[in-house]
Amino acid sequence: MSSGPVTTDSARDAADLARFGYKQELKRTLGTFSSFAVAFSYISPSTGIFTLYALGLSFIGPVFFWTWPLVALGQFMIALNFAELSSHYPVAGSVFQWTKYLAGRRYAWFNGWIYLFAGVITVTAVVVTLPIALIPVFNGLGWPMENSLENQRVIAVVTLILITVLNIFGVKLVSIVNNTGVVFEILGMVVFALILALFHNRQGIGVVFNSGGQDVNFSTFMAAMFMSLFVIYGFDTASTLAEETRDPRREAPKAVLASIIGAFVIGAIFLWGTLMAVPDLKEAISKGMGPAQIIEASFSPFWATVYLLVVAAAIFVCCLSIMTSTIRLAFGMARDNQLPLSQTLAKVSPALHTPIGASVAVAILAAVPLLQYAGAGYIAIAATGMIYLSYFLGNIATLRARLGGWPRVAAPFRLGRWGVLVNVLGLVWGGSMLVNFAYPRVCCNPKPVETMSGDVQLLNFHNGFLNHTPVLWTVFGIILLLGAVYYFAVQAGKPFTPVVPPDEAV
Repeated sequence: MSSGPVTTDSARDAADLARFGYKQELKRTLGTFSSFAVAFSYISPSTGIFTLYALGLSFIGPVFFWTWPLVALGQFMIALNFAELSSHYPVAGSVFQWTKYLAGRRYAWFNGWIYLFAGVITVTAVVVTLPIALIPVFNGLGWPMENSLENQRVIAVVTLILITVLNIFGVKLVSIVNNTGVVFEILGMVVFALILALFHNRQGIGVVFNSGGQDVNFSTFMAAMFMSLFVIYGFDTASTLAEETRDPRREAPKAVLASIIGAFVIGAIFLWGTLMAVPDLKEAISKGMGPAQIIEASFSPFWATVYLLVVAAAIFVCCLSIMTSTIRLAFGMARDNQLPLSQTLAKVSPALHTPIGASVAVAILAAVPLLQYAGAGYIAIAATGMIYLSYFLGNIATLRARLGGWPRVAAPFRLGRWGVLVNVLGLVWGGSMLVNFAYPRVCCNPKPVETMSGDVQLLNFHNGFLNHTPVLWTVFGIILLLGAVYYFAVQAGKPFTPVVPPDEAV
């Protein structure tokens, strides 16, 4: 008897998808919590905080805490816009699909291309973050391991293989691992942060107003924002997995907004707790101390290892979620014959209900930056800049559509008369942050000749021009150049059926 409503709901969702011209091939197994969890784990406060905490602290001391609510508010404007879009277009691919329905063919393709590689680089950025927490765990368990770039790279490669295999074996397995990891991440970050604040409070509750003697001005504050900027994105993952979510027009918008609110609250508690527990503020700033060192200084070796193990698990499920999202984007574009080898990338295994070709392709592309690995920070900055660019381009298309009268029909989540204002605020925010990313700085957008460790140049493109060009400019340029060559040589000549959005009344 209980299978009746589920079958009816599944048939309704499949029929809704068919109106967009797609048949149901992926399995709809994600419910309300799973949809939230996959977006939350993509954001994963612990992952981004562990990656760039030291950068924020070294620039303006504990005052960098205030970059967190500022970035959360700016990104919430983007999330509100995306929530409405996900309610209208419940198909795999998020930003690519939205611009496909709201903008021209060429514009949508380039935005999808940029977002695809942004996701790929983000996969790389997160798999190289895992060793930051995992290597101290190994040492705490009595398995000595040097925290070298080479060891970080080895762990990153193993992680990449594992998350690829898990993604191949289905979104249900991914969601089980992901849901468990999210629960542990939330409990771990909150509980340990409260213990730090209550029993290891060395700096006082007002530490977030203390710069530690660092100069706080517009320039240093903008640089210190990079940790928060790296954390709070990926909330559109809930809509990227719309074809595997039950009742996605209603559930995806809820998950998009809940994930960013949840990440903000959990991250704020953790940041405040760790800042209060800093043993010596001057030393922490000068040495670039991160959460791992603060935890090791505050707990016994056993409990420090336990906590770092929880963080490592959270980072692992973050890797898993980001790869799942990127695979679905690749699948969504390939299904529309928009990528090289589209037929292979769009093929769904009839037994596993997953796009195996897209899974393997994303893994291979994510491994490429590891050939020139110079540390997690450099990859994280490139990944974040690419994501913000794709979000910005998507929001331009949305605003243009809004000014032309979109949306013309109702959807379960709507901004109504506030839509244009929210859209404009999101563009102002996103545009200003793109300038922040692109500005050449040794800390945040260095030239390869500036990535030095002793006398060794960590990042070397073996080309004089590229070695003297800021890294983010090079990444942007190469991806856009490759995209332009492929599009005009191959993609532009493919047959194209004009995209006509289906009747969206629900």
